[in-house]
Amino acid sequence: MTLNLILAFIGIAFMVGLSGVGSVYGLTMCGNAVVGALKKRPDAMGIYILLSALPSTQGIYGFVGYFMVQKYLTAGITTLQAAAILGGGIALGLVALLSAIRQGQVCANGVAATGSGHNVTAGLVVILMGGLMGEPVVL
Repeated sequence: MTLNLILAFIGIAFMVGLSGVGSVYGLTMCGNAVVGALKKRPDAMGIYILLSALPSTQGIYGFVGYFMVQKYLTAGITTLQAAAILGGGIALGLVALLSAIRQGQVCANGVAATGSGHNVTAGLVVILMGGLMGEPVVL
């Protein structure tokens, strides 16, 4: 295995690893908020599940990044390609890590607010349903 290929795989490890770790932290924050909110308002379980799942999207971005650079992972990879994959992997991994944690905090606040009786997700549900039905959404 050449040094260029090793550098590229290190970039992919950052890409997939950090985005996955961020998703875990974000999902944990939301899960903890759901446990508390269920005691107050168990009828809103669907909204809790929706909000809890959102931080997992950041982990998916790490895998999407891998699939985008997968075709370059050959024995003939150049130094420039390997450096680009390394740099891109570190950048994507760090951004996904931080954004998943922040997204988890925002979603946990949404769960807590919903548990307290506030309808903070009505706009989100309208947008999602309107997009699924193919109709224009007017808020």
